[in-house]
Amino acid sequence: MKYPRPAYKDASIKTEKISTAFGAATAEVPVFDTPISPVENFKRAAARNDPLWAPNSTTDFQTLMAQDVVYLDDRGVQIHTNFRDKRNSTEDYIFIDWFGASWTWVKSANGAMLTPGTQVVDDITKWEKIIKWPTLSEWDFKARADDFMKNEYDPKKVMHYNIGRGCTERFISLMGGYTEGMLALAEEPEAVTSWMERYVDFEIGLFDTINSLYPLDMLTYHDDWGTERDTFFSGSMMEEIVFAPSKRFIDHVKSKGVVFELHSCGNITRFLPYMTQLGADFIQVQRRAVNIPEMKKQFGDKIGFCAGIEGLEMGRQASNDELTMLIRNTVEIYGKGGGFYTSLFAREPEQLWFMLAELYAYSREYYDNARA
Repeated sequence: MKYPRPAYKDASIKTEKISTAFGAATAEVPVFDTPISPVENFKRAAARNDPLWAPNSTTDFQTLMAQDVVYLDDRGVQIHTNFRDKRNSTEDYIFIDWFGASWTWVKSANGAMLTPGTQVVDDITKWEKIIKWPTLSEWDFKARADDFMKNEYDPKKVMHYNIGRGCTERFISLMGGYTEGMLALAEEPEAVTSWMERYVDFEIGLFDTINSLYPLDMLTYHDDWGTERDTFFSGSMMEEIVFAPSKRFIDHVKSKGVVFELHSCGNITRFLPYMTQLGADFIQVQRRAVNIPEMKKQFGDKIGFCAGIEGLEMGRQASNDELTMLIRNTVEIYGKGGGFYTSLFAREPEQLWFMLAELYAYSREYYDNARA
């Protein structure tokens, strides 16, 4: 069956306004008449069980970033970088996170980095005496949840929480950077392991708190493991230090019926077998650093992929004909057997509309043909 691609702002098409995850911008987008809800379709994709179209987080998800689940309070501390802070486009500024690490928002990079000189822990063997753990009961998670569930929640969409820094990311931020962190991994593996196990206890408590207030369908967990050349640490360090606490957290999340996505930047190709053994449902990795199409070929029956539009260059204007070709090619590369979702970003509202329509219609056609 051929599915229609509605023209931009077609008066006969229902629309909605959506906001982006990393800013305050909104866009008017089409709402398609789907045979099942986006959340049901996503769960099919995650289970690699006959999705009807390629899920698209831009419209099919409701995403809360790490810091979105609380109202900022007078202490000035934050759970994570606030990508919606109005200062982000105008100035550099410093903030202190809830573990006491100092971060500098860098306007030109559109992101935060550890403030030079920051080091919360100078000796990992003494972490139990040094680290001051956030007390979850001191944070007003319920107020934001009540407001969201009353005024924003859409049960048809995927309820997604991005929990932020995982074991190694939080470890690096406390140690003052990758140099100090990698030295500690090599010299004090037992102390690092004990710290990670304690951190997972904290993360489980945070997850359980959020999951009790929002009906979560998916959790994204960030743990960058590599540069664009190779992994930060060896396979033996993964096996002996990082794997067990990471798996304990993943197993806990999945035991609650929540889809687990592992985000990891860098060339983490050598760690992909571990990612499948950890039980992640999806991985979110850097296309410029790894060959995701090849990963799909090798591991697509074991793990899912969040992948962008293959061949689309950020910041370069593409014609509708080119976008059509790129979107169709992406569906054909990643769509086989499910285990795939994507995100669409475009500065021009008309282009975003076009991409959403083509992705939905073509992927419907693709999966229809696969079932024929």
